[in-house]
Amino acid sequence: MSDSWVNSAERIGSDLLLDLAGPGSRRAVLIRALRDAVRDGRLAPGTRLPPYRSLAADLGLARNTVADAYAELVAEGWLTARQGSGTRVARRAAPVAPARVPKRAPHAPAGPVHDLRQGRPDAGSFPRTAWLSAARRALNAAPNDAFGPGDPQGRTELRHALTDYLARSRGVRTTPGRIVICSGFAHALRLLSGCGLLRGPLAVESYGLGFHRSVLDAASVRTVPLALDEDGARVDELGGLPGVRGVLLTPAHQFPTGGPLRPERRSAVVDWARARGGLVLEDDYDGEFRYDREPVGAVQGLDPDRVVYAGSVSKSLSPAIRLGWMVLPERLVGQVLTAKGEREAWASVPDQLTLAELIVSGQYDRHVRRMRRSYRERRDQLVAALAEHAPHITATGIAAGLHAVLRLPPGTEQSTVKAAAWQGLALDGLDGFRHPAAPATAPDGLVVGYAAPPDHAFGAALEALCRALPPA
Repeated sequence: MSDSWVNSAERIGSDLLLDLAGPGSRRAVLIRALRDAVRDGRLAPGTRLPPYRSLAADLGLARNTVADAYAELVAEGWLTARQGSGTRVARRAAPVAPARVPKRAPHAPAGPVHDLRQGRPDAGSFPRTAWLSAARRALNAAPNDAFGPGDPQGRTELRHALTDYLARSRGVRTTPGRIVICSGFAHALRLLSGCGLLRGPLAVESYGLGFHRSVLDAASVRTVPLALDEDGARVDELGGLPGVRGVLLTPAHQFPTGGPLRPERRSAVVDWARARGGLVLEDDYDGEFRYDREPVGAVQGLDPDRVVYAGSVSKSLSPAIRLGWMVLPERLVGQVLTAKGEREAWASVPDQLTLAELIVSGQYDRHVRRMRRSYRERRDQLVAALAEHAPHITATGIAAGLHAVLRLPPGTEQSTVKAAAWQGLALDGLDGFRHPAAPATAPDGLVVGYAAPPDHAFGAALEALCRALPPA
């Protein structure tokens, strides 16, 4: 791809140079170049842009790449598109002069400039056009009862769509009647603990999300840490934990250390649940995103009567879409629905219908595949930056997911987190995810999310990260 191009006056009224250099995908680079041209006035309000086929030919890009870039900028308000009028620069008011920022004292660290915290997808890649089209189709086809009081189990359209999707993509064995829609994994925890299905003590992985432990604590569910090693949770310890009849696991990609639960341990935890009359709660928080390994199916597929499978769209689409699901053993559905109440109070019915249409139309799969490629490129950029600037730092847990764990020399985690803050980086130390009752068995490390920063800022975020890392 060439670094620049010049349009003819016949097409847009004046020559224009677009700089297509810089990091990121071709689509992201083109979007950034067009935004910059509008922002600095080289593309004036009302200027007509070339048809995307012509622009694609000029740049040597795929037509869909240019079409997607135009659609994104239309959705953001930079461009407008009308039938017969083409795509034009939006007529906007004169830009407001930036507010003056008071100077910081020279000794004070700057506030966060780059967000490298875990669990955050690329907000700019939300499929706005596909979501809008799916919403229009779904609402046009929706029966009248969809606009009445919501069914606490969730819309049948979504439960049917999830039944097929989860079976083919995650190996989940279910029927629509065993799925209960919720607003996310935390909501699932509240429902399961509220109806007594997660009575304490509950075994959890010794490193995990503190927010989930807080939800369980609030429900008076005491948690017991389960040791981890390179093969995942030490489920062989479950038999020695008195009173424990439930375990919460992240078997597809252990959070946050990375890596799947080994096959023999997956079988062992199901055997334990059968023998103990217990329950396995499977948090499949980012199972769609894997890069250097074969897909790892859900543990639920081994025994649907002993495993509760939970997932959501918070990583695949956006945490702003408050939709998740539980796949339950049939005997537990009634208890969960009783805990949820007579009417749906959490998950928007129009959003449920839209997600169902997105899945059935194939747009959800296409979006996940596109984001899988994008996140893999981000992951590769992180690994390459470390190899060049900090070869003594090892990145682990990188075969899947949206974050990596950087292993640090002993005793350097806290100082590195502070150094990162001085570089304007928001990120987390690994020890912050350790269960309070668990020994510090993992080495010092950083949990680095690589999905959230915009493409144009990702290179600078990696440079700042490498500057903050301890020397060899």
